[in-house]
Amino acid sequence: MHRSSATALTLAVLAVLATGCSDDGSDTDAAPGTPTSAAGAPTGEATPDPVTSTATATTTPTAGTAANTAQVCRAVDQLIIDGSRQIAADSADATREELTPEQLNGKLKGRLSRLADDVREQARKAKDARIKKLVNETATKIENGAAAKSPASWMGSEFVEIPPRLTRDCHV
Repeated sequence: MHRSSATALTLAVLAVLATGCSDDGSDTDAAPGTPTSAAGAPTGEATPDPVTSTATATTTPTAGTAANTAQVCRAVDQLIIDGSRQIAADSADATREELTPEQLNGKLKGRLSRLADDVREQARKAKDARIKKLVNETATKIENGAAAKSPASWMGSEFVEIPPRLTRDCHV
């Protein structure tokens, strides 16, 4: 087969899992310079900011940020992680079952469509207009992947860009 397409897809999904998103349930919107545990999770302690020499709290939303922003961002991260794991499992199954590229793409289209719906549901929950827009844009990108001629190729080029963007723009 088509082991090379399934292998490439698996590698793309693994890159997503390794990039930016954290599935340890920790507070991922900690400020730079926040102490972290050995696992990399913020400890919740305040530390001096080297630029401003003031303490930075990790649990208080910044001014202008809706109270549920961190919750929505974490939920979207978890959806992306869970979806990536399911896609990786699908691609492993595709290799074992020797699915054709068309069959694999069919599975991916369905998986990505459901993921886009779930992400869009989180956008509806967001109270911060900027976060609502970001999450809706993410859902639209995932929908585009589901509609792509080759969702497997889209995964390797476009999907891998989603977690770093969410990490950069959602957790501020």
